[in-house]
Amino acid sequence: MDNETADGTKDAGDTGNPLCAHGYPDPAGPYAGGPWRNYFLILLDRIPTPIAVCKADGEVLIANPAMATEWGAAPGQLRGRNLLDLFEPRAKAQLDRLTEALRLGRRSRYPVEVRWSVGPEGTEREGELTIDPVGDPSVNPPALLALLRVRQTAPPPAPRGSASPVETQILALAAGGATTASIGTALGLTVDGVNYHLTRLARRWRVQGRNALVARAYVLGVLSPDSWPPAPA
Repeated sequence: MDNETADGTKDAGDTGNPLCAHGYPDPAGPYAGGPWRNYFLILLDRIPTPIAVCKADGEVLIANPAMATEWGAAPGQLRGRNLLDLFEPRAKAQLDRLTEALRLGRRSRYPVEVRWSVGPEGTEREGELTIDPVGDPSVNPPALLALLRVRQTAPPPAPRGSASPVETQILALAAGGATTASIGTALGLTVDGVNYHLTRLARRWRVQGRNALVARAYVLGVLSPDSWPPAPA
């Protein structure tokens, strides 16, 4: 008598991996039977890294919420989609290398640099898909575990002449001759806090000393040139 899983699907031959609805080994692998499959899915849902399990041709079998977010979809809506529907490889040679490795039955980890667009405005994003053939070695072609590492783009540096509201208030008080302690009292900062902001400004503007900072603030238009006591521009 054929072995069957709790939901009535047949075993995948001698591998012990039940078939999912697509006739492919269940992504839960050895945990596909009974309650273990639920544990596997719960764990997948809680992992913050975008993850998908796919067929060898890239068709998605299952994806976690983090991956679905990159598509602007619910996890269940990704089933049957192809990774290449969203992710565009930056170098075709990387994809060709993966295809050739699968054809030859090799199992290793393959990075693929990708870019894609998210949101209604089509914001461009970049990252790396790490493709890892998984499952029983006797199953060919294997399922693919795809992990997405999103490349975080650093925010643009602040203009050289910019100053935060707190920094501007410190500069205005310093220009009026206030001491570090009195500036701190007026703004609710400690002496160390005032010095911290002054040091950051000095590094940003590449000047030394409080007098040079104040002069630079006027040149850059941070302080109003026709106000007394000194005030932000």
